[in-house]
Amino acid sequence: MYSGVSTSCLFLREMNEDALTVLNGLGVRATEIFLTTYSEYTEEFARLLLSRRGGLHVHSVHVLNTQFEPQLFGGHPRARADAFRLLHEAMSSAQIFGATYYTFHGITRLKKNSAPADPARLVPSFRAILDACAEHGVRLCLESVHWALYDHPGLFRPLVSACPDLLGVLDVKQARLSGYPYPMYIKDMEGHIAHVHLSDVDERGRICLPGEGIFDFEECLRRLKDAGFDGAAIIEVYPDNYAGYAQLKRACDYLDEIIYKIGG
Repeated sequence: MYSGVSTSCLFLREMNEDALTVLNGLGVRATEIFLTTYSEYTEEFARLLLSRRGGLHVHSVHVLNTQFEPQLFGGHPRARADAFRLLHEAMSSAQIFGATYYTFHGITRLKKNSAPADPARLVPSFRAILDACAEHGVRLCLESVHWALYDHPGLFRPLVSACPDLLGVLDVKQARLSGYPYPMYIKDMEGHIAHVHLSDVDERGRICLPGEGIFDFEECLRRLKDAGFDGAAIIEVYPDNYAGYAQLKRACDYLDEIIYKIGG
């Protein structure tokens, strides 16, 4: 296991290319690049990110979910075709700047009357999405998100049974918001976890950086290790959850100390 910081932590503080420069300067080991808009899916922008990557390991790529991910599952042929075109552009960019995993939300579940997801009906779309990502050397990773497709434990297991190449992402913040204990998600994804998104929470329930709140990271990382996880532990908080950039490096050091302690 090793720590990292998502560029989303610097959203609106720095543009993506400058976020990489900041993280490099801090000595952060790894990152997830959060592409924020269509103009960032281009080859030109991908090569700019590559030039700013420096010694950072770009573990994964993330995109703004609503721009095309839900339409990958849609029935309208033009909307679906456009969504797959954007997917290919984003994954082609990911291949250029070196990301090998794609953090994926899929369908949004924002309507109060959203019907429970039927894994069997999702499988054909997931297979097509997996194939599209694989063309660019990228692995698809479904993330636990309380307002999106994977909003409860139990969905991942039948999907991965039908789509063995599918991987998962645990977000402890999202697990808490979903109302389900995060160990239930770990059990659901056991053996298939690509990376995790980590954040802390204080006594008032406010999100903060790892080491600044009350969340038991040693227990969490031990559970992940016991489930066979040995990947990137990526810090993902909102830009107003911390004051200065030095705190990001301290949070990485805090996680790395725990990882070392548990032999991760």
